[in-house]
Amino acid sequence: MIRQNGHDPRCTEGGGSWPTGPWRGPRGRTVPFAYPSRKRPTRSPSTRGTPIRRIRLRDGAAFSVRPSFLTPYMTARVADVEGPLFLRTFGVPFWALARVFGRDPMYWYRLTCGLGRANVAGTTIRRAEIPAHLLADEHHQTIDGTKVYVATVVGEGCVLGAEPAATAGAAELTAAYGVFKAEARDVEPGYAPRTVSVDGWASTHQAWLALFPLVVLLRCFLHGWLNIRSRGKLSESFRELSRRAWEAYRAPSRRGFSQRLRRLREWARGRGMSAWLLEQVEKLCGRSRDYAKAYSHPGGHRTSSMLDRMMRGMNRYFDRGQHLHGSPAACRLHCRAWALLANYAPWHPAVTLENEGWRRPAERLNRHRYHDDWLQNLLISASLGGYRSNPPQNP
Repeated sequence: MIRQNGHDPRCTEGGGSWPTGPWRGPRGRTVPFAYPSRKRPTRSPSTRGTPIRRIRLRDGAAFSVRPSFLTPYMTARVADVEGPLFLRTFGVPFWALARVFGRDPMYWYRLTCGLGRANVAGTTIRRAEIPAHLLADEHHQTIDGTKVYVATVVGEGCVLGAEPAATAGAAELTAAYGVFKAEARDVEPGYAPRTVSVDGWASTHQAWLALFPLVVLLRCFLHGWLNIRSRGKLSESFRELSRRAWEAYRAPSRRGFSQRLRRLREWARGRGMSAWLLEQVEKLCGRSRDYAKAYSHPGGHRTSSMLDRMMRGMNRYFDRGQHLHGSPAACRLHCRAWALLANYAPWHPAVTLENEGWRRPAERLNRHRYHDDWLQNLLISASLGGYRSNPPQNP
């Protein structure tokens, strides 16, 4: 695999040889490795003592080829940093990493943020198609005390986009979700999702319809029930109300779902519950048509449970690190780095057993791994910056 900071998984720390002929990269792209128009000098960074081959292809594109046991820009050996970065996925603050593993907090901060330079969707989607059914929501976060909204896209248990927006308006969210669109179409030209599960925020709806006019927006049923639970959980009728609501959700057909919501509304009106609680039940039942769209789109997400699982980890990650700090560009890289760490960091062994031996979300999605070490697997996947058609070039 090649890029201006490319990884070659066949060149191992214990030895091995450089490629000597054309070979197929991880994205199915044949690379004319042995036939560059001009070979550039081999470089050996004094900080690592590892020779780095520099080549230029016939089309003028120049690349460095480096082994996967080195991090981008030769900042560290993977064996020295994979442990600290794994702990970082649990929200261990940078100062704690510096106290235990040495260096200084900014070293670990920069090393983490550097992962965010790669295409999130392209690095995650390796040997699989981009999911046709997505979930999207905005995670509320702060940059030096100023509120921002991280536009998050999830599909098949993986984070496919995490882009901060300054406000929750339609224009800003369109730009934030537009980054996912651009990166996804670099992987699959012409890609468009079939459905996107969203909450009731109008700007989110407008953003997705502006980016993908034919997409079907599925309203999350869970959010409707959570609105009821927020103040109605102390009501005597809440337990029975919840049972009836989820019984309606489990209806096998669209017609049965609508009928059960009508019965729920009739039951609620005769219970003498508070005006506020009855209003929330009326809202839930009044959205029957929006909720029922999912029956016409098998595979679509009727609730945001998959997204919520990923966003709980995001909240823990940033909360334990005292949220976002620094320039907007650095915070953007940090959000994207979290997404890749969430996709490639190992699961608990019990979760691995439940997922046919696959050790992390990206592996399960692609049914493939390049290396047993999770960080090397991530770096190999991020070769060419995760891009297919036009990888970024250093001058």
